[in-house]
Amino acid sequence: MTGLLRTTLSTTRVFLAVLFLGLFAMAARNVTDPDIWWHLKTGQYIAEHKSVPHTDPFSYTRAGEPWVAHEWLTDLLLYQIQRITGFGSLILIFAAVLCAAFFLLYLRCGPAPYIAGVATLCAAWATGPIWGVRPQVLSFLLTSLWLLILERSGRNPKLLWWTLPITLLWVNLHAGFALGLALSALFLAGALVERLLGHSAPNARWRMSASILFLDLLLVPLNPNGLRLFSYPIETLRSTTMQNYIAEWASPNFHHAQYWPFLLIVLAAFATLGWSQVPVRPRDVILLIVSLYASLASIRMIPFFVLIAVPVISRRLGIWPQTVGHPRRPPPASRSWLNAAIILAMAIFASFHITRVIQRQPHAEDELFPLRAVSFLQAHPPSGPIFNHYDWGGYLIWKLHPSTPVFIDGRADLYGPQLFRDFADAYQFKGPWQQILQRWHIQTVIVPPNSALATGLQSAPGWIVSYRDSHAIILTMLPPASAPSRFPSTLPPPEGRQ
Repeated sequence: MTGLLRTTLSTTRVFLAVLFLGLFAMAARNVTDPDIWWHLKTGQYIAEHKSVPHTDPFSYTRAGEPWVAHEWLTDLLLYQIQRITGFGSLILIFAAVLCAAFFLLYLRCGPAPYIAGVATLCAAWATGPIWGVRPQVLSFLLTSLWLLILERSGRNPKLLWWTLPITLLWVNLHAGFALGLALSALFLAGALVERLLGHSAPNARWRMSASILFLDLLLVPLNPNGLRLFSYPIETLRSTTMQNYIAEWASPNFHHAQYWPFLLIVLAAFATLGWSQVPVRPRDVILLIVSLYASLASIRMIPFFVLIAVPVISRRLGIWPQTVGHPRRPPPASRSWLNAAIILAMAIFASFHITRVIQRQPHAEDELFPLRAVSFLQAHPPSGPIFNHYDWGGYLIWKLHPSTPVFIDGRADLYGPQLFRDFADAYQFKGPWQQILQRWHIQTVIVPPNSALATGLQSAPGWIVSYRDSHAIILTMLPPASAPSRFPSTLPPPEGRQ
């Protein structure tokens, strides 16, 4: 037993165990993403109706309009896991997904385990803003796996066949599947450039890669939205609504400290390529340029660059001359027991931390979302359409659908620029705010109490405060005699509706 312990618990293995136990603990985050709630409700809708919605079932401003539920399988899985085992399981599963993504990244970071481990930790630091119970975390894992397959296919081209089942799964989990296809195309372009420059690039391998990419493309329509998913990712990337109104689709602001780790990786990549004597493959240059442009254009694409750049940096740092010594021997028994104690202590710390995160979930929900205000609305249902804070739309869908449709929620691709402008004008109590509320027959408003709309309506005639707490305020319009007593069967479209 002691001999086995000494062989197993080498210093390198202890380092990696502590690293990934720490990452697992760090990745355990409360369920606080504003969009998670409408994802859960979509999963419930699919489970109950045994079909994927193709028109909007949750709002009155876009009721019946075409909607691409590209994350339908993720939504269904999220709902079933939450229904059966609660939010704690979602927290654990997505922490494990992130750990798996970083382990795959570690495998690409070169043979020097400590440099690869530190590089992986830096990658985790830079991608922290995207962590949580979110569908895009699954795309992060699959992108990491896809890159590992592409890189190792240089020695074993048959690995590329694994991209086929991954594509079939990915295209039903998240629209991020387009990233995998783009990576395959970039690897093909890199191989072509290397061949033109005189590097060895066997024609047979290139043709095989191109053929498998073609088969991957043929699998894309095998989803409930069919051919629509060919254009949807491009439309999302080009959407001015997403770029102008959704923070993580905008360019990173390096005045904010949360983006400094990403900036450090960018600088480290240039410094390492300039310092290292290892020739840079044209393929790596293409990947770095494309991913850097994407990440500077959109915060959402920062993990894409990190997955490309960190292995390039790590592999070059890992070739530093190492001291040649005696062959590695198992550590003495005393050190083995110390290593075991270190792992046990880290495991205990991770367990306590994750338990605390899970126990804190109700408090986190109450802290970030209008939990008590929604309870009031459940007890006193609105008599007409509501106007809601953008970040609360998904939560209201989860709690109040189908009795109370929302004005807006996190599905920015659905609502379009005109409705976002209407929302912004009303919420900021500027421009034609009054006409917007009248146009949609809004009789109830639920927003943060310090918002401009809340402040303005409290002094506006015909509005009263129905409920108020530290997080939310509900204002109700005193209806005139001619006002409808319920939702109108058909609402007139707003001016300029797109």
